[in-house]
Amino acid sequence: MSLPLKSTPLVAPGHTRPVTHLSFSPIQDDGTFLLVSSCKDGNPMLREWTGDWIGTFLGHKGAVWSTKLSPDAARAVSGSADFTAKVWDSYSGAVLHSFPHNHIVRTVAISPASSRILTGGQEKKVRIFDLNRPDADPDFLVENTALSHDGVIKSVVWVGDHTGVTAAEDGKVKWWDLRTRKLTTSLSFPNPITSMEFSAQTSRLVVTSGKTVSFIPVLPTGHDGVGTHTLTLPYSPSSASIHPILQDRFVTGNSGDEWVRVHGMDGEEREVLKGHHGPVHCVEFSPDGEMYASGSEDGTIRLWQTTPGKTYGLWQGVSNGVHGM
Repeated sequence: MSLPLKSTPLVAPGHTRPVTHLSFSPIQDDGTFLLVSSCKDGNPMLREWTGDWIGTFLGHKGAVWSTKLSPDAARAVSGSADFTAKVWDSYSGAVLHSFPHNHIVRTVAISPASSRILTGGQEKKVRIFDLNRPDADPDFLVENTALSHDGVIKSVVWVGDHTGVTAAEDGKVKWWDLRTRKLTTSLSFPNPITSMEFSAQTSRLVVTSGKTVSFIPVLPTGHDGVGTHTLTLPYSPSSASIHPILQDRFVTGNSGDEWVRVHGMDGEEREVLKGHHGPVHCVEFSPDGEMYASGSEDGTIRLWQTTPGKTYGLWQGVSNGVHGM
């Protein structure tokens, strides 16, 4: 009787402090994609889809909380505790623009045309910068006061050409018309929001708050959350990511332990993956759904196969936990 295949991750070392955020690029014309990681060591890293290191973006003087790639992966944008957001050339590693802020930048997003960026963080304000006019003053997204949120902004995402979505520790998810800079709709959660991912392929936002994971249509019809699917877990997830193709499962990290978990869309726990040596702060599925990445307090990134044993990338087959090359 054959034993079930054990999920054996590839370990991507290089960072020297806790990994805070992971983000994959879309699939490129050659069928590959890239992974960018953020870390408290202040040095975002760019990797091939196999996990192989490409380069490190050098220039921040504080922890980097968020880094994302443009749709064509030619640009990267990062937000840091050094009170700046930076835009990088992904090929050369050079800094193209550096935008000062008045406090820690916790989250960034780049437009589909790679012409503008959104930033948010400790200031509780969302800024929008025009990369074609980098010296111009930024515009702000505001509701009725000078602040965009009443808590630290944990995530900003760019949806289509004219919509930005923000999420914060005040428990609010807000949708903004980026042409008018005005709020269009919002949803409220009873607990602070810890993460928000935009799953472009499924047209959903994946939001973690307290012990819940919510899957929200990216363009809701109103304030009532119609179409939102919320699950309550027995723990408080630090982040979550939905399978982009099958849409039948999601993966979570947990700052309370060292495990990566896979759940069905009914909330049933399918797998508990052990390998990290510290709390798991961030997880994300690759755009082809064949693997997911996790980042931890232990300073490592681990890449896990969705289907253990399948020949894919650097995995040549896993049998009974033995990694064969």
